[in-house]
Amino acid sequence: MAQDKGYLDQSGNQVVAIVKNLDRDVERGEDTLMLGYGLVLLAPAFAPLLPPSILLPLMAITFAVSATVARLHFYKMARKLSVSLAELESRDKHTFKPITDVFDEHPQQTLAVAFNPLKNLKRTWKSILGGLMINPFWGPIFYMLGVQFVEDKQLVVLNKAVIQVEDKVMPIVLRDDWSE
Repeated sequence: MAQDKGYLDQSGNQVVAIVKNLDRDVERGEDTLMLGYGLVLLAPAFAPLLPPSILLPLMAITFAVSATVARLHFYKMARKLSVSLAELESRDKHTFKPITDVFDEHPQQTLAVAFNPLKNLKRTWKSILGGLMINPFWGPIFYMLGVQFVEDKQLVVLNKAVIQVEDKVMPIVLRDDWSE
């Protein structure tokens, strides 16, 4: 397996390079989750072709795959950040404390726990109740949607931490040039 290079590049300020590249990776994680939501929203287009007994489980699988890929991407970001921080001076490492705190606190549970209905009784109960109100095949969709929401919240917290570091590190002029 190839080792992660980290977020450092050889052009300019290393702190700015880490923040810029981490921000781009957070956007990719959010895009992965949005792709999952979008594919599920496209499901009615396939309704004339597939019966609900096939289409509805595919929707749950889509959420499961999207959440899994987003979580793996989150772990990859944490590895790349730790590789990058190992090469920085200690005064620069302190700048990234809000971001490293997020990686230390999140994820609060593993994917094995997140996908286990017996370890998430509140989510399981809500999914069963929603399935009974609409259609029993919707129960797994609601459960996987809950897993997707957890991953989404996790990336939102990380994005807020990145923005907090951006506000400390990047001058307004540089950020305006960067957003183009």
